[in-house]
Amino acid sequence: MLKKIVGLALVIFFVSFATLLKAEEQSSTGYEAVAPPQPTANPAKIEVIEFFWYGCPHCYSFEPSLTTWLKAKPENVDFIRIPAIFNEQWGKHAKAYFTAEALGVIDKIHADFFDAIQEKKQELETEDQLAKFFTAHGVKEADFRETYNSFMIDAKMRQAPALAAKYGITGVPAIVVNGKYKTNGTLAGSQEKMIDVVNALIKKESGAK
Repeated sequence: MLKKIVGLALVIFFVSFATLLKAEEQSSTGYEAVAPPQPTANPAKIEVIEFFWYGCPHCYSFEPSLTTWLKAKPENVDFIRIPAIFNEQWGKHAKAYFTAEALGVIDKIHADFFDAIQEKKQELETEDQLAKFFTAHGVKEADFRETYNSFMIDAKMRQAPALAAKYGITGVPAIVVNGKYKTNGTLAGSQEKMIDVVNALIKKESGAK
């Protein structure tokens, strides 16, 4: 009986120690590996993906830092946004993003959509609510509705949850670098430090190429 107790205690100790080592490693690097690594769209570029949700206050507070980074990002970096879909409400906002992307109006709508959700507390979930928002930003209502209900948008909506799962994304904002590494505010230490981690990983991957 004593041997069993000692054996169990040793198992618990080693599991706890391994967990502690992993936590220390993550805190020192600010990121963790994507397992398994995922292929990128363009091997000649360093791919940076942000997973976000318009209803997430942390994503909203991170947006200014990300916007500043985008203005000066390295030329060898391809930046991609992917709206995360963890429930029905997230899906409604994701569909708005994919529709704006397909219509080529992300630059006009992205920041304002964030403001409308986070600051003005507008309800932008139904097709009619979104149609009104899009038309206010210069999109013809017929174009919006046709795109919103298209097969292409439906396909993107089905793909998005699978993409988040492949990268092991469980919360937002989160950033994946070159299909190999992911970081978030917890791993990096803060949202501000996420940018530093991303830059370091870009440098690391650029050197590897």
